[in-house]
Amino acid sequence: MGRARQQRGVLDGRVLGWLVVLDLTAKTLLLLLVLQVALDPAWGNLEGKAPGARAVTYPLLAFLVPVVFHLRRSGGSYPWGADVLLTVPAFSDMLGNRLDLYDRVDWFDDLVHVANTGFLAAAVVLLCGAAGAPLRRRLELALASGMTLSLLWELWELYAFVQRSAEAGNAYVDTVGDLALGWVGAVLAALLVHAPDGSRNGSRGPENEEKAPWSRSLLSVRGGT
Repeated sequence: MGRARQQRGVLDGRVLGWLVVLDLTAKTLLLLLVLQVALDPAWGNLEGKAPGARAVTYPLLAFLVPVVFHLRRSGGSYPWGADVLLTVPAFSDMLGNRLDLYDRVDWFDDLVHVANTGFLAAAVVLLCGAAGAPLRRRLELALASGMTLSLLWELWELYAFVQRSAEAGNAYVDTVGDLALGWVGAVLAALLVHAPDGSRNGSRGPENEEKAPWSRSLLSVRGGT
């Protein structure tokens, strides 16, 4: 038993190390991409796609966890996993536009909506200390947060540039499709983010969500399972 715990601790340490490297790398590259796009929107293939708004909102999303963690001074361990999950959507969108994948690969936009909504929903589940909660609770959190964020994203796109672009004629169909894909991503997040033994965030159920330092500041969930 002792050896198994030791091996598990080594594995967890290695995973944490990779998460830290991935998080810091994604944040650094995101800042470089945002800076270049702010100076030259054409470089990032973002002409007419609100490059200025992206240059402001994406760093805000990527640095939300560090800022809140610092302000709360909870004293707990830093949520590297959730931080990565909130950083990747911003970075992937900037990189996808830079490589012109949205226009060159037909299914790339669909993949992004599924994956990024899933990442965001998974981050909320982790931050609320619900990784060890029953599936129903995880679905509640993932769907509520994922669909809300998907809707906010679609509204942001609509008012930022879509209604003034050539995409306006297909905006309704595209938005409904994107929201449906976001729903799929949120469900996948609830299914995949799971700690059977309650080891993640020290949570075995809703009763422990109140102990998660993020649950009160980001999303409070009460009630039965």
